[in-house]
Amino acid sequence: MYASHGFLRSDIGDVDVVFHDGLFHLFHLVLPNHDFIAHAVSDDGMSWRRVKNALFVGEPGQWDDDMLWTMHVSPDPHRPGSWRMFYTGLCRAEYGRVQRVGLARSDDLYTWTRCDGGGYPLEVSGSWYETSIDEGRNWVSFRDPFFYHDPERDTQLLLTSARINTGPVIRRGCVGLARETGPDQFSFDAPLYVPGLYDDVEVPNLLRLNARYYLIGSIREDTKIHYWHAENIEGPYQNFADNVLLAKGNYAARVCRVKDRVFLFNFFQRREIAYGRETIARLLPPPKELVSDTMGRLLLKSFDGFDRLAYNPFRVTNAAEFTALFGNPWAMLNGDDENILLQCPSGFEAFLIPGEHQDFRLVAKIQLESPGKCGLVLRVSEEGDGYFLSLDLSQGYAQLRRWGANINPEFEHAFRYETLQSGNFLTKGARQEISIKIITHGPYIEFSIDDQITLSVVDDSYACGRVGFYTESAQMRLRDVLMEWLRRPQGEIEPAYTATRNPDFPLPADEASQRE
Repeated sequence: MYASHGFLRSDIGDVDVVFHDGLFHLFHLVLPNHDFIAHAVSDDGMSWRRVKNALFVGEPGQWDDDMLWTMHVSPDPHRPGSWRMFYTGLCRAEYGRVQRVGLARSDDLYTWTRCDGGGYPLEVSGSWYETSIDEGRNWVSFRDPFFYHDPERDTQLLLTSARINTGPVIRRGCVGLARETGPDQFSFDAPLYVPGLYDDVEVPNLLRLNARYYLIGSIREDTKIHYWHAENIEGPYQNFADNVLLAKGNYAARVCRVKDRVFLFNFFQRREIAYGRETIARLLPPPKELVSDTMGRLLLKSFDGFDRLAYNPFRVTNAAEFTALFGNPWAMLNGDDENILLQCPSGFEAFLIPGEHQDFRLVAKIQLESPGKCGLVLRVSEEGDGYFLSLDLSQGYAQLRRWGANINPEFEHAFRYETLQSGNFLTKGARQEISIKIITHGPYIEFSIDDQITLSVVDDSYACGRVGFYTESAQMRLRDVLMEWLRRPQGEIEPAYTATRNPDFPLPADEASQRE
């Protein structure tokens, strides 16, 4: 996890990540002021170190003297060894109501120089777009630039979050398009994609993967990351029945290529209490790998950087190793060296694996063998306070809740029962075996089914506890249950949200020696 918290708890905003010479370079906004673009580097994509800030707002009277918004960094196709940063700027004299796109250059990714003049900043034009504050929502949408370059096809496009100038005002959001006709010269064209549904399509991305083109964008209406696909770069762009790439709370995704692989970075936003009032906090979770299946659907896989953090693996192969959480008299456990059968034909029971766990990766194969409910419990106490992950294997639906006693109970408010995130997954049917993977790493919780990330959420309500599987009027079969602990790499500043390890659960010897 990476955060930008300071004295007034500043937050990380929209991000962009490039990989160069063995380092990930993260560029991000700093909220709430939007007055500079920060720069951090990482050799593993997970722990970050801040370096020289990339760009600041312009001097008073300049076109970008109010705020800086989303940026995109990419190699300069006309100057080998150099980089371009397209970024969004706002002007104080216009009260920030007109968005423009500026350009900055760098030869090393660390020192950036504005390129004012020579056609910059760019202003949206053409007969397709809102170009005046007298239209639509009374501001000009032209932001979140993304430069797409395909040298094999001689294609150089600049995508933006823009708005068409016809139709219902809150349905005009589109992916604007400008073509690079010469070095640093752009000509506007018709939008690349107009869904006809959303107020804006924010932070657009375009990539080619396995002979298909994919648009990725963030939608404010549901605070989710969506995608669309096409056979040709010009479209038409379509979506599958489920085109949500990451569930609610994940936003402003950017793609990052590392050789022949594609990774997705984004911020996660959540509500929390800071200085006695409720606020929105934004943090950078670990990246995910972007792949496509045989039908052309985009899927996200867990980042293999966790492999380097894993230690102390152990397998649970015997039913006798499990303990029941609540002691339901109907609960039963049996099995052999290959399979473990968990049963609770009446009521609820959670079956816990040995030990208490804080940062871990749990993988297993599960199969529901009767009607009823099933799922997992994570970091739960002996009273059952913790995270509950419910699984509907028939309809392909997962939901993560925090559920436990209220610290300050009052009448019917003795407990808290809050859904943190819900998501859909591709189902094989209720009684088919599936592979699951759970990662908890600090406040980050990630859940995958059959190697597809379904949930990705940040919450620090529960730091450490028991882990297991539950059934409610159901029978579940387990096999290949593997638990691994995860080291937590140290960033330059230990974030305030880092959980404190339970003193009753001492550090393993190898980790304790590393932290002394």
